[in-house]
Amino acid sequence: MDGDGEMWNEAAVLYGVGDLRVEARPVPVLKEREVLVEIRSVGVCGSDVHYFEHGRIGDFVVRSPLVLGHESSGVVVARGAKAGVHELGERVALEPGVPCGTCRECRSGRYNLCKDIAFFATPPVDGSLARYVAIDEDFAHHVPEGVSDDAAALCEPLSVGIWACEKAGVGIGSTVVVAGAGPIGAVVTLVARAAGASSVVVSDPVAARRERAVSLGASGAVDPSESSLASSAGDADVFIDCTGQPSAIEDGIEALRPAGAAVLVGMGPSVSASLPVARIQAREIVLTGTFRYAHTYPKAIDLVASGRVDLDALVDASFPLASTEEALLAARRDPAIIKAVVRVGRG
Repeated sequence: MDGDGEMWNEAAVLYGVGDLRVEARPVPVLKEREVLVEIRSVGVCGSDVHYFEHGRIGDFVVRSPLVLGHESSGVVVARGAKAGVHELGERVALEPGVPCGTCRECRSGRYNLCKDIAFFATPPVDGSLARYVAIDEDFAHHVPEGVSDDAAALCEPLSVGIWACEKAGVGIGSTVVVAGAGPIGAVVTLVARAAGASSVVVSDPVAARRERAVSLGASGAVDPSESSLASSAGDADVFIDCTGQPSAIEDGIEALRPAGAAVLVGMGPSVSASLPVARIQAREIVLTGTFRYAHTYPKAIDLVASGRVDLDALVDASFPLASTEEALLAARRDPAIIKAVVRVGRG
C-alpha cells in the first residue's frame, strides 16, 4: 500500500531484451468469476530467461511491456461477483493457461490446444511475477497444508512431466530413457519413478546435472559425448526428450524396443529435425509431441501432498521480487542450478 492506504501492484516487467524493470502497476480489476491472488512464490522457467535474453520465442514476440512468470502460487485475497469456489485466505496453485472453453479442443477436453488460450507470460498476456494476479477461479487449485509455497508453484513444471509420462504410458515396471537433466528432465524423472518405472536413465552433458538426476531417483546418467542412450539403456519402453536437440532425439529413438513410445517435450531452436524413419517404421515406434498439459494439476498437487514427489528438492536458489533479474540469470551463471524461485513479498 502507499501512504494513502491504496493497494499497489509491484511487478517484474520486461520492456525489451535485457531490460527488466520492477515497477508499480495497478491492481487487476476482477471479472465476475475471477479471484485475486497475492503471489507467494514464482519459479523461473527457461521461457522467462529466453524472453529476457532474446525478446521472443518463435512467433511470440515481446512488442509491449510484459510481466514475466507462469509457475506460481499464492493466497486468495478477493473474489469477483460470481466467484465462489475459493475462500478468502485459501492457498492456491495457479494453472497459468485459461482456455476459451467453447472451441472444439476445449469441448473435447484438450484445452491445452485451444488456439485462444490466454497463457501467463506469453505475449501479450502478462504473467505472475507480481504481488497480485487475477485468474479464473477454476484455474486456481487448492493447496493443502504441508505443501510449501515453492512446491505449489512448481506444480506447473511438474504438470509438464505428468503429461509427458501419461502420453508415453509410463507405469509399473516401465524402463525409461530421458534426454536432458534440467528442470523438465528432473520432473520427468520424479514422475516416472512415482508411476512405478523400474529404471530411468538420463542423458546430459553437464556433470552436476547428471549427479542431480541420480539423487532424484534416476537409475543412471550418461554423458552424451561419451556414451549413447542406445548403448547404455537399449530396448527401453519409453523415451522422453527434454532438450529439443535433433541429435538427442535420434539417440533416444535408437534406444527404444519394438513398439516403444517416444515423446518430444523439449523445444529447441530448430523448427524441424531429421528422424530415423526406417527404425520408427521397422519397430513400430509410437512418436508424439506434447504442448503444455491438461487436467494435471489435481494429480500434481496430490503427488506432492502425499510425499511421492519432493518438489522442494529442486529449489537451489531464492530471490526477492526486486532481484528478479538475478533470478533469471542464476542458472546461466551456475549450470548446476535446477530451479530458482522468486519469493514475492517474502524475500
